[in-house]
Amino acid sequence: MIVIDVVLGLAAAGVIWFGAGFRVIRQFERGVLFRFGRVSEAVRGPGLTRIHPGMDRLRKVNMQIVTMPIPAQDGITRDNVTVRVDAVVYFKVIDPVRATVDVQDYMSAVGQVAQTSLRSIIGKSDLDDLLSNRERLNQGLELLIDSPALGWGVHIDRVEIKDVALPESMKRSMSRQAEAERERRARVISADGELQASEKLALAAARMSDSPAALQLRLLETVVEVAAEKNSTLVLPFPVELLRFLETATGNLGRKAEPAGASNGAPASSDEDQKLAFGTP
Repeated sequence: MIVIDVVLGLAAAGVIWFGAGFRVIRQFERGVLFRFGRVSEAVRGPGLTRIHPGMDRLRKVNMQIVTMPIPAQDGITRDNVTVRVDAVVYFKVIDPVRATVDVQDYMSAVGQVAQTSLRSIIGKSDLDDLLSNRERLNQGLELLIDSPALGWGVHIDRVEIKDVALPESMKRSMSRQAEAERERRARVISADGELQASEKLALAAARMSDSPAALQLRLLETVVEVAAEKNSTLVLPFPVELLRFLETATGNLGRKAEPAGASNGAPASSDEDQKLAFGTP
């Protein structure tokens, strides 16, 4: 009777021991097996697997891409500007055995390397690069972090600089610089427009000088444009060329009238006689 109880006890213990060795590995995990403290090169895949309780120890490693924010780091750029930069790093485990054996905590190790690399990038870069050329800096930061991480069985998928915080004095200086730049562009554009307008006006004047009728047509068109506003007062521009024509015609008539007066026997008066006649001293 005692023997039967012992056998039944051993059988029950064997069943419990056998059932306790089953483990479930999820799809995004891999199992690293340690047997008596020695790692097994064969990595357990997802699904139901069994180990030997008491002899084996199974450690699950997450194979998903991990998003790790890098705390903001204070630094001085190459052009002596104090900035505060934070970033984010995306990485995943590609070798579960090395990530488990070669490094104690690969998450902490990647975080420390990322912070050190970010400070190094800040010191090697100018402020303009941090603000406008982030793609190249992201690539350089990725290489700095990926070099030691590969030895830990970790692959850096992507690194991005999130934000660059500047001092308030630097923000005001940059604002004044941007305002001055916009004002300079506005003046250049205005001057360029004046130059183009003067060239077109000179061309139009040359064309109208060849055809006097074109000037009259332009004058009439201007009158029509002004009259379209239904103004009570109409300002009519008087061409300078017409004034010159009238002046020339008047001068010609005066020169023709002088010989006619001389032929009638009228004595030519001197300048002194003209002054006395008009009461001029």
